[in-house]
Formats: sequence, C-alpha cells, structure tokens
Amino acid sequence: MPADSGFFVDWDGNTRSTSDPGGGYLCEIDVPARYVAVTTRSGALVHEGTLYKTLADVEKAGLKTRFVPGSHPWGRPEDGF
Repeated sequence: MPADSGFFVDWDGNTRSTSDPGGGYLCEIDVPARYVAVTTRSGALVHEGTLYKTLADVEKAGLKTRFVPGSHPWGRPEDGF
C-alpha cells in the first residue's frame, strides 16, 4: 500500500480504502492533517473524513465499523441511492 493511502469512514459508517473508495469517487489525501477529501471525477467534494493508516488504527479510535470494498454502493436505497 502506498504511503499516502489508508482508510476512512464513509457517511454510512463503513470503512473504505482511499485507493478504492468506489462509487466512481476519488480520494485526495493530506497525510500530515490526517484528512481525506472524497471527490467526483470533476472535483466536486462529496465527503470528508479522517485518514487512518491501517484498519487497526480505525479500531484503536474506538470505531465499530465494517470494511467494504469499492464495489459496495455508497448510500442506502431508503436514502434515494
């Protein structure tokens, strides 16, 4: 995994990889700030999150999430997605 990649929690409480966020989205990462900006391909910001280097770091932060692959859809049907 590249040094500038890691994990973040999406708006549904799932953990995603910054290298494969899914939904056609891209991640811009600020490592020193531990910041992840999730954007559309045209650059529109759709989500912001905290950068975690490893899944263990997510757990250490006290977050109870599940890791989902990029193929997992963003949003829920009841939310109109």
